[in-house]
Amino acid sequence: MSLHAQPIKVVSILGTDYSIKAPDGQEETLAAAVRMLNTSLNDTKRQYPTLIGDKLLVLAALNLCSRQIALQHEHQHTLARTQAQIDATVDAIARTIAQP
Repeated sequence: MSLHAQPIKVVSILGTDYSIKAPDGQEETLAAAVRMLNTSLNDTKRQYPTLIGDKLLVLAALNLCSRQIALQHEHQHTLARTQAQIDATVDAIARTIAQP
């Protein structure tokens, strides 16, 4: 069994280059994540122009995490609503089939 080396991608965040191993097929996901982080950093920098370095990075990361949590809550709400609709449909079908 041969192990394939994961490609190393160099990304730039806050002007610093990082060499990151990207698992096969995940190169585009990594690139999208870097774009999202850099966008969040730029947005945070516009709101708080005096922040630099780690403080800027932490605040941007917290903003991204907050958005992720909100999306997870929205997803759970949508799943619950969809499950309720499915349950109601299954009940209606079961009642229809059970009718003489």
